[in-house]
Amino acid sequence: MEKFDNLPDVRDGLTRKQRVVLYCLHQLQQERGNRYVPTAMLYGHVVEYLDISVEELQSILQGLMGIK
Repeated sequence: MEKFDNLPDVRDGLTRKQRVVLYCLHQLQQERGNRYVPTAMLYGHVVEYLDISVEELQSILQGLMGIK
């Protein structure tokens, strides 16, 4: 499945990696009562689903926020 991780989905344009990051972020926000989620905590949950570096996670987060 790794070769398709960076291919945008036709439904919404999100890649699999972006979708996993958003899923983990949503789960952690619910667990923490909609409070801020530290990037390190998010990374710890994302690596349970993806083989991803800290730099790549930060790049994905910046892309989702519109910062590039």
